[in-house]
Order: sequence, then structure tokens, then C-alpha cells
Amino acid sequence: QVQLVESGGGLVQAGGSLRLSCAASGLTINQNAMGWFRQAPGKEREFVAIITVHNSNYADSVKGRFAISGDNAKNTVYLQMNSLKPEDTAVYYCAARLGILDYTEMTSGYDVWGQGTLVTVSS
Repeated sequence: QVQLVESGGGLVQAGGSLRLSCAASGLTINQNAMGWFRQAPGKEREFVAIITVHNSNYADSVKGRFAISGDNAKNTVYLQMNSLKPEDTAVYYCAARLGILDYTEMTSGYDVWGQGTLVTVSS
């Protein structure tokens, strides 16, 4: 059974940092495209970052502030978030494109989702 479990969310002041983790089971992260998305209250889920064995990509809104990485030994994907802003407040979701290493920002392109972890940035 494929499962993604996020952790690391919380409350942080503007300008602070958090690191989110996505522990994967039932799949090997370096054989799949792994993405992070977020959904703010009243808004649609949006792309944040993606990583494959070949490269990584970011939404313009987080470039230079967020970094996605993977630890193959732990089968875990991370999202390091620095210089956080109140507008980064959202539920953050990890997602996997099973058996696919291509890049997409579309939520419909992902097969498995975690339950989400809440990030709140206070001003």
C-alpha cells in the first residue's frame, strides 16, 4: 500500500523557517516524481515544488526561499522553507507521480497524496 505521511508543520513568525517532511512507504522516492502543493483557506490547491532524480522545480512565489530535497536512505522528501511570509500560510501536501519522472504543476498529474500538514505564518 502506497502511503505518504507529512510532518513538520506549525506556527512560525514571518521571516522564520520550517522544514516539512514527507515519509513515503510502498514506493521508492527516486523512482517517482515527488511534489509539494499547498492549499490556503478558500483557495485552490497550488503547486509549490517538485523533485525527480534528474532535477527540481519551484513555483515563482517560493523560488529562492524554499528548497526541496530527498533522502533515499530514509525514503523521505523534505521541503525547507525559509523567509516565510503570512501568505505562505496553508495546508501543505506531499504527492507522488507513480512511475513518472516528468514535471507537472497540475494536481491531476499526481496519483497519491498525503493527509497534509498545516503551516501558519504570523505577521
